[in-house]
Amino acid sequence: MQAYAIIQTGGQQFTVKPGDEIKVERIPGKAEGEEVELPVLAAHDGNEFKVGTPLLEEKVKATVVREFRDKKVIVFKKHRRQTYRKKNGHRQNVFSLRIDAIPGN
Repeated sequence: MQAYAIIQTGGQQFTVKPGDEIKVERIPGKAEGEEVELPVLAAHDGNEFKVGTPLLEEKVKATVVREFRDKKVIVFKKHRRQTYRKKNGHRQNVFSLRIDAIPGN
């Protein structure tokens, strides 16, 4: 079985393998081309599965491929039987990360 890790960033958890590219919330203080270390919740190295309590000491190494803005998210509020309607939208700043190395690999 191939090695993988479960990481946490931006309040979300991702299952990643080396070479994967994932979309995560922007990490403050980082720019394109910089290396990022992400906390590991659990890891499988091909033979053994390790679970952190809550985190493992090892880190996943990733590189910021690009920074961009995600699709627009529409927020719509309405009160029935009143003429209350409110429509807002926003776009999140996100990173595309390439996973370079995981623990035990």
